[in-house]
Amino acid sequence: MTNRIIVAASEVRVNDHIYNGTGTNAHPTFAWETVTEVRTEDGLILLITGNLKGPHGEFWLEADEQIEIIRYPEAVAEKTLPAKANGRHGHS
Repeated sequence: MTNRIIVAASEVRVNDHIYNGTGTNAHPTFAWETVTEVRTEDGLILLITGNLKGPHGEFWLEADEQIEIIRYPEAVAEKTLPAKANGRHGHS
């Protein structure tokens, strides 16, 4: 289940999605971008979307500034069961 929530900028995490407006594409799905890095610089929160080496977006926010994000629940690691021993004793 996806959660669309409002948090302080200081609580944004990598892999959260932030709204970047519709830009050149009118489809609203493409307006959400994945946060790839979160940094604090000069008391501000810097959210980076996309690849640092290529085109990317930067969002500068005050630490307590409210921002709407989409956050997916963290994947729960499944328990792996130990492999069952073969019940055979070398007999065919």
